[in-house]
Amino acid sequence: MKKRMFFVMAGLAVVMQSCAQKSDQPVFMAEPQRVVSESPRLTLNDFTDVAAASIDAVVHIKTEMTQMTPLYQSFFGFIIQQGVQKQVYNAYGSGVIVTTDGYILTNNHVVQDAENITVTLNDRRELPARLVGNDPATDLAVIKIEAEDLTYLPFGNSDLVKVGEPVLAIGNPFNLTSTVTSGIISAKARNMHIIDNPRSNETPLESFLQTDAAVNSGNSGGALVNSQAQLIGIVTAIASGNSGNYIGYSFAIPSNIAVKVAGDLQRYGYVQRGYLGIQVTEVDATVARQTGARAIKGLYVANVVKDCASDRVGIKQGDIILRVAGKEVNTFAEMMEELGLFSPGDEVEVDYERNGRTETVKATLLNSQGNKQIIRK
Repeated sequence: MKKRMFFVMAGLAVVMQSCAQKSDQPVFMAEPQRVVSESPRLTLNDFTDVAAASIDAVVHIKTEMTQMTPLYQSFFGFIIQQGVQKQVYNAYGSGVIVTTDGYILTNNHVVQDAENITVTLNDRRELPARLVGNDPATDLAVIKIEAEDLTYLPFGNSDLVKVGEPVLAIGNPFNLTSTVTSGIISAKARNMHIIDNPRSNETPLESFLQTDAAVNSGNSGGALVNSQAQLIGIVTAIASGNSGNYIGYSFAIPSNIAVKVAGDLQRYGYVQRGYLGIQVTEVDATVARQTGARAIKGLYVANVVKDCASDRVGIKQGDIILRVAGKEVNTFAEMMEELGLFSPGDEVEVDYERNGRTETVKATLLNSQGNKQIIRK
């Protein structure tokens, strides 16, 4: 029998109970700029320094949710409601401190239904946290604890991450706090269609970093760090068999996406997304043969939304998108990751091929409503 591969969120450990949470410079940025590393890239033979520099910035998150369940009793064949039972669910995950004054990045699925959020620091202090904002389309959320002079993780540039690069995953699997595992970057720009976004007018943004660092239930929202103790990803999901546990690969949201999302949540309570307004198909050998493309690369434009950003600069059905903002895009995930760094009103350079010739245009991105206005929660 053929074995199925399941992709699951990395991890909310859930328990049901019955009953009758150093730098003064801001980390979040409003503009779609990348965090450029000036330190030399290292080859890791000893992880101790990186772990020591990172572990205090990763926290344990406990959430509490309640569900009201009707109680029924049978009398002479009739079912009569007798009252309501309150059930309490405790869920556990991880988070990453990104400012000295207590802003924490985590996954949306860790905190989205929480009525109470408690953060435990690595020094065992427990602090209540409040939800600043959440974004189902990227599965990211920002929470805040009231504290000062906290150890935090600086953002690295996830665009510079290379396949084969050594990394550490830090989190709280199975409630085993402050756990560090090691691995390498196995792939980039993975899209597994696992994010369930209730906002139907927004396309989920999946462009995960894939790693073989061991991740399990409770790691969700934890840190993926590079050899310079920089945050390059937020751990989110695992490839899982029927057991629901780690079987070799895990996935993290790139830090450049996290920077943009966190900054928007902090400022507006809602992520400002810019769209080109096109539907695309990845160019493989079959598509290249059918369209006459010069090479097996880029994204074939299957449809252009009328009066959208692409339509306004003359991009047409049948064109092949080669680069967005100077970055080659050969998969839908790569294009979405690049566009995810920008906001409505930003001008983005797009290179495309038409009839064997390469054209370049500057498109002004629009929001999901077709304009450049700020969308607030």
